[in-house]
Amino acid sequence: MNDGLIEVRDLTIRFPGRTGAVALSGIDLTLQPGSFTAVIGPSGCGKSTLLNAIAGFVAPSMGTITLDSITIDGPSPERGVVFQQYGLFPWFSAAGNIEFALKRFGYPKEQRRREAFAALEEVSLAAMAGRFPGQLSGGMKQRVAIARTLAGRPKVLLMDEPFGALDAQTRMNMHDLLLDIWERRKTTVLFITHDVDEALILADVVHVMSPGPGEIIASIDVTAPRPRATLRDADDFVRLRTQILDLLRTGAS
Repeated sequence: MNDGLIEVRDLTIRFPGRTGAVALSGIDLTLQPGSFTAVIGPSGCGKSTLLNAIAGFVAPSMGTITLDSITIDGPSPERGVVFQQYGLFPWFSAAGNIEFALKRFGYPKEQRRREAFAALEEVSLAAMAGRFPGQLSGGMKQRVAIARTLAGRPKVLLMDEPFGALDAQTRMNMHDLLLDIWERRKTTVLFITHDVDEALILADVVHVMSPGPGEIIASIDVTAPRPRATLRDADDFVRLRTQILDLLRTGAS
């Protein structure tokens, strides 16, 4: 059985209520084990709804979502989620936030402490283990949030515009960090973004969504070797950027 294979088939999601507005319509999506996939689209197209459905936070109205051929019917540590908002408890230290999240696994206290420190080490933040969120920069807080998710050893990492609130330099540093972690772990990653360059720098495949109700109107393979941050002016990069921007502007494949 594959490890970290996500399959979305004919997914439709309607908002509750009398109107029954459609958020997503007929989504077919496969995330191969160990792949890095980006989804981009206009505001309100259903990008976050798609991620939340894979996370198990939103139930399909029609269609199916599976992880390694098992139907997803709710949240699970196998699918770790990182949001733009860090969601850290201000009364816990960086290590304490991770230790608290690990309680659900039933680890003894000493093991939680070791796992938390190891996770912080992986995001180059071990020296800040005792700092509280109010003492950390935005980039550091997001590193803690990523470490907290990684400590659970998920098969799939779901990221909803995690770097959208960061300044440009910190964002580039976070790209390098994330790719370094991904290349070591080969966790399946689904990355939601509204930034075309970010999608092209990070992902193997970029799926472009139409305005709501969201549909996938194009899937673009990105084959340039990593790292790609220095390739922004290269002909192939410019061509793909222009193609995606045209798709976003017209909303049609």
